[in-house]
Amino acid sequence: MRGFELVKAGIYTTIQDKGRFSFMHLGVTNSGFMDEYSANACNKLLDNNLETNLLEILFAGVVIKAHQSTTIAITGAKCDFYINGILKNCWETHKVRVGDELKIGKFHEGQRVYLGVKNGFNIEKEFGSNATSMKEGFGGLDGSKLKNNDILAFEENSSFVKRRWKEAFIPKYEKELTLRVLLSYQCDDFEKEQVEKFFSSVYTITPDFNSMACKLDGEPIECTISNLVSEAIAFGSIQIPKDGKPIVLLKERQTIGGYPKIGTVLNIDCFKLAQMKPGSKIRFEKIEVKEAREKVLDFLEAFSF
Repeated sequence: MRGFELVKAGIYTTIQDKGRFSFMHLGVTNSGFMDEYSANACNKLLDNNLETNLLEILFAGVVIKAHQSTTIAITGAKCDFYINGILKNCWETHKVRVGDELKIGKFHEGQRVYLGVKNGFNIEKEFGSNATSMKEGFGGLDGSKLKNNDILAFEENSSFVKRRWKEAFIPKYEKELTLRVLLSYQCDDFEKEQVEKFFSSVYTITPDFNSMACKLDGEPIECTISNLVSEAIAFGSIQIPKDGKPIVLLKERQTIGGYPKIGTVLNIDCFKLAQMKPGSKIRFEKIEVKEAREKVLDFLEAFSF
């Protein structure tokens, strides 16, 4: 037996990477890391290509048995992480030897943990990616979340370099978040007072929150049109359905849709949203294209060293 054995796979653990692109015309969604900041940091700590696959873990209780030596890194949600029962730090690399047991314990902040190995897991790509798409049934292992006793193979690695992410750049996951929004070309279909209400309201994340979308509860927004001819949907699009409650569309969103869109959340803010929990509060703030471009370039620059 080689690689990692998932003794306990947890409630919702999947293989993810950057996702798949250029297939939306076939109805294939992007999928991929929900929180690209944490995922990129994990791969950077391991000196991996940023497109290397990782485990995306949503709940505590994951137990992994190592049958090969390697270096791992763990980032994302603040959780209790153990190697052989000894509590270890997140956001740094660790040496793992044959027979070691890894455990993801209680989550304290955030809701997605990323765990990777040096050079990634040896998994065949589908549509150019390892990203698991539950909706479409491909990627990862058998297009589904991981199960108890699954084996994840990787190349054995005996070298080790200790790295830790700078404390100042480790995110703090609060219970309130402001999302920056680029207004949509459909914004003209919303009365001025409705747009103002959208930006002045406080919304609550509902339990209807997954890799497809985040449904919000709060002040309903009215639009002069209720349905459109279905069109392509960008990552972070904010749909306003008939009940007026905003929906932020995420990595496994449908490829087309017919509800009006008041704007689009800046992609790097969607990564922050991925770590929020139901019941958390959301506000929206307008951002212009030039500033948005600068913010994204700054984000990319942080991982170019």
